[in-house]
Amino acid sequence: MLEQWTAEQVELRSAVTEWARKIGAGATEREKSDEFDWNAWSLIKQSGILRLPFSETYGGLDQDLLTTLYSLEGFGYGCEDGGLSFVTSTHIVSSGIAISRFGSPEQKARFLPGICDGALVGSHAITEPSGGSDAFQMKTRAVKGDAGYVLNGSKTFISNAPIADLIVVYAMTDPERGALGGSSVFIVEKNTPGLSIGKPLEKMGLKSAPMSEVFFSDCVVPEENRLGKEGMGFAILDYVMKWEILCSFGINVGEMARRLEKCIEYAKMRKQFGNPISSYQAISHKLAKMKIELETARLWLYHTAQKFQANKNVSLDLAITKLLTSESNADSAMEAVQIFGGYGYMVEYGLERELRNAVAGRIYSGTSEIQRNRIAKLIGV
Repeated sequence: MLEQWTAEQVELRSAVTEWARKIGAGATEREKSDEFDWNAWSLIKQSGILRLPFSETYGGLDQDLLTTLYSLEGFGYGCEDGGLSFVTSTHIVSSGIAISRFGSPEQKARFLPGICDGALVGSHAITEPSGGSDAFQMKTRAVKGDAGYVLNGSKTFISNAPIADLIVVYAMTDPERGALGGSSVFIVEKNTPGLSIGKPLEKMGLKSAPMSEVFFSDCVVPEENRLGKEGMGFAILDYVMKWEILCSFGINVGEMARRLEKCIEYAKMRKQFGNPISSYQAISHKLAKMKIELETARLWLYHTAQKFQANKNVSLDLAITKLLTSESNADSAMEAVQIFGGYGYMVEYGLERELRNAVAGRIYSGTSEIQRNRIAKLIGV
């Protein structure tokens, strides 16, 4: 790791990890339910993790990005429910970071205390059915009127939407200006007339993280709920996505570390043909690969976070970090299933769940293909 952590940072991470173990308990049973586990959310609120990067003025812990990331890695290490981890990072970043960085004093005072203590569940709505990775070909419109902005359109694959109290919505206010100046951002509160939330979508993985479509039909949002100036949509999204990638994949690094330890322990214990399977090169090489991928992902994660915190350009670093960590997490999960063999394929061991969860990381926050495109462009190809 690139940072020398203080005793206070280590203590905070340790406390978060212990809470995460409690929060993640029962992950296998939770996947079978179609309802969000509010008891688990209560534990998340009590843990204080939602407060990490926010000002003490609003009930936060006033921690910097690196400390937040270090703690979230501990959360991923301790929590065996990847869906709940995803709900947590989505909540912190999607609405919390957006409002903390771009909100007016009134918006911060109104929303951040609830975000910090978990009384308000946050989400953000970017992706549209026809858009996918081309986020700013969005068709959702926000037209300014006497009562505020009137939103019409729809969003899909919106994490936390079924349980959200507020959704940070990206919409076009001036399509003729295009992505860079024609999009704006709005804080849309639950029960706003014209806002409707679709039924939870069934997913391959991250099953304890609710997701749905979101619809706007003449949905009137008061002007005081516009986040930032009109036309700032691209700038806000660019900033929030940096936090999203670092936080969510920081959690994944913690998951990779726990998975590797689990595999090493099993490989030493499990015997085949009279010897522990760890003594066979086929298995030891898998474990070596998992270790290399873990440490490489961790180094890139903290390297990028340090540059971002120092206000340096991280466009290339972020693309590499996202691609490397998401691909390594999926590779690590696949290797873990293979090391455990038939047991790895069984639900009770949790490794098949981790594999299904890891596949999602290659898609959200910009697909692996999109990251490769960005890297190629940024190196002049």
